[in-house]
Amino acid sequence: MDSFDLCIIGGGPSGYAAAARALDFGKKVCLIEKSRIGGAGLFNGALSSKTLWELSEKVVTVNETMGNVNGKFEMPWDQVQDRMNKATEIRNLQYTEQIKRLNAEETKGKFELKNGWGSFIDRYTISIKDEDGKEEKIHADYTIIATGSKPRVLPNIDVDEEHIMTSNGIHKLKEYPKSLVILGAGVIGCEFATIFSNFGKTKVFLIDRANRVLPFEDEEISDMVASNLREKGVVVHNEAQFSRMEIVDGKVEYEISYPKGMSQVIRVDKALISVGRVPNVEGLGLEKAGVQLKSGQGSHILDNDTATNMDNIYAVGDVSGHIALVNVGEIEARHAIEKIFDKASKPLSYENICTIMFLHPEVAAVGKNEQECQKAGLNYRVVKLDYSKIARAIAMESTKGFFKILVTDDDEMKILGMRAVGQHASSAIQAVGLLIKQNRGIEELAELVHPHPSIIEGIQECVRILLNKPLFKTQYFAKEISYYRCKNGKKEDLKSLVQ
Repeated sequence: MDSFDLCIIGGGPSGYAAAARALDFGKKVCLIEKSRIGGAGLFNGALSSKTLWELSEKVVTVNETMGNVNGKFEMPWDQVQDRMNKATEIRNLQYTEQIKRLNAEETKGKFELKNGWGSFIDRYTISIKDEDGKEEKIHADYTIIATGSKPRVLPNIDVDEEHIMTSNGIHKLKEYPKSLVILGAGVIGCEFATIFSNFGKTKVFLIDRANRVLPFEDEEISDMVASNLREKGVVVHNEAQFSRMEIVDGKVEYEISYPKGMSQVIRVDKALISVGRVPNVEGLGLEKAGVQLKSGQGSHILDNDTATNMDNIYAVGDVSGHIALVNVGEIEARHAIEKIFDKASKPLSYENICTIMFLHPEVAAVGKNEQECQKAGLNYRVVKLDYSKIARAIAMESTKGFFKILVTDDDEMKILGMRAVGQHASSAIQAVGLLIKQNRGIEELAELVHPHPSIIEGIQECVRILLNKPLFKTQYFAKEISYYRCKNGKKEDLKSLVQ
């Protein structure tokens, strides 16, 4: 039986990151992957869907810039798929080429990739079965579980990945559907609604059981996203109770009802189920290793700063149920390795995780939003600046959007969170994320010399307003600039304080 310092079950982004970091410590590593290196994050998730979004945004940009001068610009679906597949192939090649070199003679004995299904025999012994059923057993001093997640499906819907699809099937479409219904108005549902409405070839319906899309975000963000979707022809079924969905005569028929008793039956070409994801823990033999699951939270693995209840087994990425993002999974994986082999003592913080929602326009976030501050009973200040007051946005003819920064309502004005909606939003929040991690105030942002013209100059102007030294005086721009505090649950306009 081969023996390893570390075994990693799962070769997606988290597992790959764990293996790379363990090699930095000179450890003998076994990486187990049953199918494709890169996992769902590469082939059925972040990279593939975001490539679709980038292409759809190019289509929108051309049509918004050129108008109807030469007719509406359209991108054939086969070209879309070719470019999406090329993107995943490039990234997959980067993964696999490194693995080939790690398997080369000069590193033999330090790293091994084993294709198959990994499961625990006990806390130190792992079984690996290939597709032919051949079994191999290895010993590992430590094991990291990085098996990711899969789309959640509902028991009363027959998902065939052709007519009724999850994110695993939507990328395999052979042509633009003439009509598409999306069940679920969270981030993924809204992103795919954006993608297909951007291309302009599909009538999109979005089923939202809440009274607004993205209900976890501030209302003004939800309103802007919903308004932009409707402008592109998306039908948003707000407060809709889903009743049924089935395949009828090669089409998808769904039924919804509303609080006042009205119901609708609509037939479309395709359907996408986007109601969350569930961790891949079946068949891992967790009970044989003594690994516990979280109580009352489905099948996520119980962890404390990536460590499970067994001191030689760790869980990272989607299986632990924190924030299901590629970058978070990679950070967790690297942190777990450092805890194991470098005895890192400082725990992970999720307070400054920068996220992006690929919508139109894009939405980026870090730290708390206003809803969360109110729920926590915090006193805070808010400054919100419209993109129309940013020179770069004017030059780009893309003034839909805003920056919104929340700080503590005291002299320190430490940053609580930020939301950015608009072009380059995801590039604008990095410095704020760093300041949140460092638990610092806003003075550094005010003194930075930002490139001009750039979108991030809008952040500087927000900070100047908070420090009472803005370029644009708030009292003269009531529609474009907001500045207020929330104290003991009550809002108070602060524009009069800015001279």
